[in-house]
Amino acid sequence: MGGVSGFSTPQLYNNNKHINNNLSSTARFSTVVEPPTTTVPPIVANDLDDTSKEPTSWDCNEEAECVVVPACDEEDCRTSLDVRIHGDWYDLSGWRKAHPAGAHWIDWYDGRDATEVMDAFHSKKGREMYKRLPKSAEETAAVLDASAAPYSKTELNFRKLRDELEEEGWWERDYKHEAILLGIWGSLVVGAAATADTAPPLSTFLLALSMTNAGWLGHDYIHGIDTFSNTLRPFAAVAAGLGQTWWSDKHNKHHALTNEMGVDEDIATDPFLFPWAPDPENDSPLRKVQHITFPVIFSFLFALWRVDTLQVAVDSVETKRPDAKNELWYLLAHYFALLTFFPFTVWVPAVFLSGLMSALIVTPTHQNEEYFSEYQPDWVTAQFESTRNAVTTNPFSEWLWGGMQYQLEHHLFPSMPRSKYPSLRPILMKFAEENNVPGGYRESGEFEILYDNWDLYRRVAKSDPVPGAPYSRGNGQLGAIDSGGSPGAGGVGLGKVM
Repeated sequence: MGGVSGFSTPQLYNNNKHINNNLSSTARFSTVVEPPTTTVPPIVANDLDDTSKEPTSWDCNEEAECVVVPACDEEDCRTSLDVRIHGDWYDLSGWRKAHPAGAHWIDWYDGRDATEVMDAFHSKKGREMYKRLPKSAEETAAVLDASAAPYSKTELNFRKLRDELEEEGWWERDYKHEAILLGIWGSLVVGAAATADTAPPLSTFLLALSMTNAGWLGHDYIHGIDTFSNTLRPFAAVAAGLGQTWWSDKHNKHHALTNEMGVDEDIATDPFLFPWAPDPENDSPLRKVQHITFPVIFSFLFALWRVDTLQVAVDSVETKRPDAKNELWYLLAHYFALLTFFPFTVWVPAVFLSGLMSALIVTPTHQNEEYFSEYQPDWVTAQFESTRNAVTTNPFSEWLWGGMQYQLEHHLFPSMPRSKYPSLRPILMKFAEENNVPGGYRESGEFEILYDNWDLYRRVAKSDPVPGAPYSRGNGQLGAIDSGGSPGAGGVGLGKVM
């Protein structure tokens, strides 16, 4: 793997002492960073006749147009930030702040390969844009290539499969299917509002179903890369009270670094739920009863997500992240409608019921599979090893799961419309068999997978703590939750309070 010596923002070195001024934060691999002798248009280099001996860096805009700038100010020097994409190393130090999804994404891949993640989350335009960014210094790229894991046969074959699917139009959206799903959501909201005064329990149930449904629809639209998705990206905020910025920061990291202990926030659910036996220092008495209390903990999921969303939304406005003000207005519109049309005794229990239903769906598809104590360079194989699908037994379950029953299809192709996943299933089964993927294509019945998840909590509850067990929020690895570059730094949900 492309190991790294630092994480979060590029490391700074004291210029007054002239120590490693030009080293990347992949310090043990890097060499002196100089502007490339040849650049890829439209990169424009300044006249460096008088400053060519001084350390330089890059400054890029949102269109990936970069210019050479001095690397040092009066106190510090900026280092290179080297990421491999499709076999080439790029210096993204000048691009990180312009990255629409946030600088933290770039930082997590310093010294690593980001090919599959780049392809998975970006449109064709985005996948062409990175080619305009400056290449890493030749010496740096050579050293990094020597230390980075070579592409596996599985990765290379997966890229061929992706190209074939893209050529065949698998990302084209089925608008009739979308209209049906949106119609069901709208019907649930109208039904809940109509019964809010006359039948509060029914209203609560219908509103909870609408919230869960809105979460899955918004999830699809936030991941999507087509015009339809871009238009409906605010849907999650308006319909479910869940902001796209918070969702992208947290959820996409889970996609990129699935089941990496200390990095993936979706498995960092302690001190309330432990998916593995912890070190004694990180243990909690709650672990011993987690197989009994888990429904209560699950029910808090949506409430915690809503609180986190509002915190991130306010912070995004303060830090001037793209479209942050509009997102905050969408969230306020959601709460205005919620408080206007539904009494407190209806919408509050609906939030907790929706949290229970959603947690029962999102947790079992990963928690019973492999966990990784370190970075996995073969992203494709890691997705197969850490993911299990649920086979639903009836049309209601097929709708309620919201596409999450096709968890592997979604993880490998997150920007693909979820209506395509049932047809993609046999293709991935064949791919797993032909490429000898460890564990193959994993799936279980919807009730079996729920039981297995409960049994995991039971077994961990009865286990003794394990000295030296990985900490759920990081042991110094790149992208660790407690590194400061993560929305979950310092704890998860009520963990911050407790």
